[in-house]
Amino acid sequence: MNTRTVVNLALIALAALSLTACQGQQGSSSTPATSGKDAKVLASVNGVNITSEDFDREVKALPEYIRGMTETPQGRKEMIETLVMRELILQQAAKDGVDKSKDVEEKMAELKKRIIVDTYLKKRVESDAKISDEELKSFYEKNQDKFKTGEQVRASHILVKSEQEAKDVLTQLKGGAKFEDVAKAKSVDSSASKGGDLGWFGKGNMVPVFEKTAFALKEGEVSGIVKSEFGFHIIKLTGKRAAGVRSLDEAKEQIKAALLPQKQQQAFMQLKETLRKGAKIELKEQDPAAGPEAPAPHGAMPAQPAPAEKK
Repeated sequence: MNTRTVVNLALIALAALSLTACQGQQGSSSTPATSGKDAKVLASVNGVNITSEDFDREVKALPEYIRGMTETPQGRKEMIETLVMRELILQQAAKDGVDKSKDVEEKMAELKKRIIVDTYLKKRVESDAKISDEELKSFYEKNQDKFKTGEQVRASHILVKSEQEAKDVLTQLKGGAKFEDVAKAKSVDSSASKGGDLGWFGKGNMVPVFEKTAFALKEGEVSGIVKSEFGFHIIKLTGKRAAGVRSLDEAKEQIKAALLPQKQQQAFMQLKETLRKGAKIELKEQDPAAGPEAPAPHGAMPAQPAPAEKK
């Protein structure tokens, strides 16, 4: 299955969420001219802009195994084309009055309930599922083997399509422009929204030419133009750490990710108990687990009343 097919299927599954924009924007899932000041217009459909904010929001909603496909130039292009087609469909559906139909209104009402419930649970569970410093330390001390790593670096990059664009980017950087600002404005990689930050990675995680350049840089140093199968990169090294056992501070986020699911489950169960205690609940339907009253065996005589006591 190619990138376009996979991304299209994922977006079809998410299409219901886009209907929430129908009421306020006449069927459009994007923003007609108002968006964040840093948002870049990626496409325009009958005057409705599809911005980098729209793109990032949709990528974030994709399943994790698909998200990475949008980070390549081809995957990004296909994702934008898919968003354009969805916008066209939404606009035509609005013209045909589909957004005002009873079926859509009923689904919107149900979707609103789900969003309210999800938002409330997220807020409550996140606030209640706190992990203490003592728990972090205890997990760290009991699981030292989990935090052994090889040499790692942290880098940011700016990815452009042509060598001339890369030269222009280098000129801006040498002229004093902030790397993060240029990445947000010029990079075609999904990391652009984070100022080009790729996080920490070890050897074997990036294409060879990118990896070789990144590991050869000094912290804070910016590379020249690096050509790969994805385009032309300018790389900035933002951190280095030697092989060994990561410190507790470095491992905190990883530990939180390991402990959080159980904490959230506990918080959710506690919330359920609290809500039930303060509510009057009447179940009108018999519990299926209890089952119906067992019928008398076939041919059995009904129970007879006890004989009257003789006086």
